[in-house]
Amino acid sequence: MDYIFDNDRPIYVQLVEKLRLEIISNKLKPGERIPSVRELALATRVNPNTMQKALVELENEGLIYTERTNGKFVTTNKELIEKIKKELAEEKVNNYLRDMQNIGISYKEAVEYLQELGGRK
Repeated sequence: MDYIFDNDRPIYVQLVEKLRLEIISNKLKPGERIPSVRELALATRVNPNTMQKALVELENEGLIYTERTNGKFVTTNKELIEKIKKELAEEKVNNYLRDMQNIGISYKEAVEYLQELGGRK
C-alpha cells in the first residue's frame, strides 16, 4: 500500500478514494477482513486517527462494516459495489468529455479518440 498523497486535499479524503478503488476493483474482495487501523496506518504512513476517519467514511457508505470483536470487513453487498463502480466510471467519463470540450474537441471526436486509442497506454 504505497500511496502518494496530494498536499492540496485532506489525506483522509484521498485514503477513502484509494480504499474505495481497491474495493470496487476487487483488490479487496467482498467479505475480506481488512487490516487493523494501526496496520493500515503503518502501511500507508499516515496517522492512525487519519486512517480511522477514512474508515468511518467507508463504513458510512456501506463499503465496509465492523464485527465487534473480529475487526472490519469489506461489504458482501455486490450491488452496492457495482453501483459505486458505475458512479465512479460515469464521473470519469464526464470529466473526460468536459476536458475534451475545453480543448475544442467535439463529443463525436472524443468518442473516436477513445475507439482509436482504446487499450493503448
